[in-house]
Amino acid sequence: MALFVKCVLLALSVVLLVLTGGGGFTPRGADARGLPPPPPMVNFSIGVQGVVWCKSCRYKGYFKPMDASPLPGAEVFLRCRHGRREATFRGVTGRSGYFLIQTSQQVAAFTSQECKVYVPRSPVRACSVPAYPTGNKGLPLKFQEFVKRGNGLQGLYSVGNRLFRPKSRNQCY
Repeated sequence: MALFVKCVLLALSVVLLVLTGGGGFTPRGADARGLPPPPPMVNFSIGVQGVVWCKSCRYKGYFKPMDASPLPGAEVFLRCRHGRREATFRGVTGRSGYFLIQTSQQVAAFTSQECKVYVPRSPVRACSVPAYPTGNKGLPLKFQEFVKRGNGLQGLYSVGNRLFRPKSRNQCY
């Protein structure tokens, strides 16, 4: 019981200090003395990476855990939109289906929510049905890390996997 009373008295003392402005604490306004200045506006380029796959077809590079094969040569677009402003950057997947689009210009005028990656069509006619995401929906960007480049910082994002599939399993070739 005595411990409970001590805890209540201590809590009341802290509340009184806060309300009266005692103890060096200033509740009515911020006092930034001793704190470093805020950082300047950070402006950075972005890099976006991902992989384009053909689900259920066994092409070169077939990856059994995903039941998918990489799709080399797929055109990939990073599109950022904010009101009337728009920027589009093009990339192409390599032999492993992997792509990396790196913007050379600063794109701080766009947030990551305003940018999406589109893979409008598969480079393989037999594997042309969009499976994930369905239709021509863009893939959202997921932040991974900041990378130091010669011209400043680059925000590296991932979009994961873009999957296509054949109209039927027998139509892989």
